[in-house]
Order: sequence, then C-alpha cells, then structure tokens
Amino acid sequence: MTVEQHIEELRAELRAITDPAEIHQIEAELQAALSKAAELEATVDPWPD
Repeated sequence: MTVEQHIEELRAELRAITDPAEIHQIEAELQAALSKAAELEATVDPWPD
C-alpha cells in the first residue's frame, strides 16, 4: 500500500466512524501519514538524470 492509499483509507475511516476516541486515533494516524507523504515529496528529485 502506498502512503497515498493509506491516507485515502484513513480519510474514508474518518467519514465512517463516530466514536470520539477512535476519531482521535485515526486523526493522529492521518497526520503521521500526511507528514510522511510530505517528507517523501521533499526527497523526490524534480530533475532526475
């Protein structure tokens, strides 16, 4: 599963759940995944050889 797929899966879970504790947990996981995606994006060479 790619980071982007994981992010979409977490967003779908957030739309479906109602338990506040679970929402908090999924939001934290989503934030971590978004940070990872940004980190990966920053390491992509825009001008590959």
